[in-house]
Amino acid sequence: MKALDEVVDVLVVGSGGGGVTGAYTAAREGLSVALVEASALFGGTTAYSGGGGMWFPCNPVLVRAGVDDTLDEAFEYFHNVVGDRTPVELQEAYVRGGAALIEYLEQDERFAFKILPWPDYYGTVPGARADGMRHIVSKAVPDERLGRFAGRVRGPLDHERLGASQPDLLTGGRALIGRFLAAMAGNDAVTAHLHTHLVDLIVDDGRVIGAVVEHEGESRVIRVRRGVLLAAGGFEQNQAMRDEFGVPGSASDTMGAPGCTGAAHRAAIAAGAATDLMDQAWWSPGLIHPDGRAAFALCFAGGIFVDKAGRRFVNESTAYDRSGREILRAMAAGTVGTPFWMVYDSRTGEQPPVMATNVSFSPTDEYRSEGLWREAGTLADLAEQIGVPADTLAETVRRFNELADRDDDEDFGRGREPFDRAFIGASPLVPIDTPPYRAAAFGVSDLGTKGGLRTDVHGNVLNTAGDPIAGLYAAGNTMAAVSGEAYPGGGNPIGASMVFSHRAALHMARG
Repeated sequence: MKALDEVVDVLVVGSGGGGVTGAYTAAREGLSVALVEASALFGGTTAYSGGGGMWFPCNPVLVRAGVDDTLDEAFEYFHNVVGDRTPVELQEAYVRGGAALIEYLEQDERFAFKILPWPDYYGTVPGARADGMRHIVSKAVPDERLGRFAGRVRGPLDHERLGASQPDLLTGGRALIGRFLAAMAGNDAVTAHLHTHLVDLIVDDGRVIGAVVEHEGESRVIRVRRGVLLAAGGFEQNQAMRDEFGVPGSASDTMGAPGCTGAAHRAAIAAGAATDLMDQAWWSPGLIHPDGRAAFALCFAGGIFVDKAGRRFVNESTAYDRSGREILRAMAAGTVGTPFWMVYDSRTGEQPPVMATNVSFSPTDEYRSEGLWREAGTLADLAEQIGVPADTLAETVRRFNELADRDDDEDFGRGREPFDRAFIGASPLVPIDTPPYRAAAFGVSDLGTKGGLRTDVHGNVLNTAGDPIAGLYAAGNTMAAVSGEAYPGGGNPIGASMVFSHRAALHMARG
């Protein structure tokens, strides 16, 4: 046995939305906590989120605003979308647990939230909210309020990928992480360790009693009295694991944080944990940038995607995971290549009509020099540049323009659901008729893998026989997603991560 370095009540592995929620809850309930983060900064993938949204129906912020909704209606919607792919009791725990979590957090004045309307992603499913009134975000917070954690929050993406300056005001997912860190900064019962990797779990007579971690090449042992919470994200950054479990896409194109390498998955599997959904991720179309990486993109104010034959194949404006899955199906069928192309015109200039790129546009010349953006005076010339039949592309554009003139996409339903129109304030059916004609290269991106450890409603990890492993908990993308193979609404990944981390900490606090 290695020399004992630390004894705490709870060890939390990972510092994204789930990790900090679990650490905060455990500490608030009087437990000592060690929070370990594999990378150099706190926040995980949550800190990359521009909104940092939480899908928490009927929470106090919404109730105070007079939103007319019920948890029964919200659960009807969620279950209609997810079906029986995941245990119904887990779905109930999530949908009904968000409001209680916000009530718990608002008892602490260091937390503050606001509404950010974000329509549900399956707008025609019974129970869906077209007005987006199930979605909230954290209010911004100055970095200076984070005390000992000031300057330690990861992101934004433009800072890490483009070298942009890091703002002092934390917004979006960074604000959510920041408020949790600020709430723990003055608590001596919380120790936090960066550059600290999970190596293995320590199991004694079927119970997890601690973990071996590595800090700057040195192994340490952290023993726990109550349990270990694994909230270390997915394995999206680990190409070997993606290949092993058949997750489409590439580690180079994920939006996941650097520490999302699957170490927590591996350690738990070695301890007997059962897994599910290991071939799944939160997918999206990805605009390819000059560095060769495809990055999550949404809110398309025009343009069409075309396949190898020059035909449309998807509702371009549908919720990103839905369109991402359609793109992957087409790629698997061999009708869509990598890259595939968005075709648009010059009515708004050279940039493709993408309102939210997550990683900001680089100078136009860089896309041109890399062959990622093409332009031509005619559709026939553009077709030649992107390798599709000229006559088919011309007919595709003619047909799309006809549908745009009627503002009714009877081919793919673009614009028929609230999400399709919500963020552009107009129809996404914009004619392509202003030369020069243009094309931008796209691939598939993801927000992280969603396969992971099977748990009960307390976040307690289950073994392959379906029984809880004493002392072991999971949440976030380390846990098999409660939403199964679907993505019901914005704020579902962060929201579920927070709820099950909170429930896990409460379960450990009760002993």
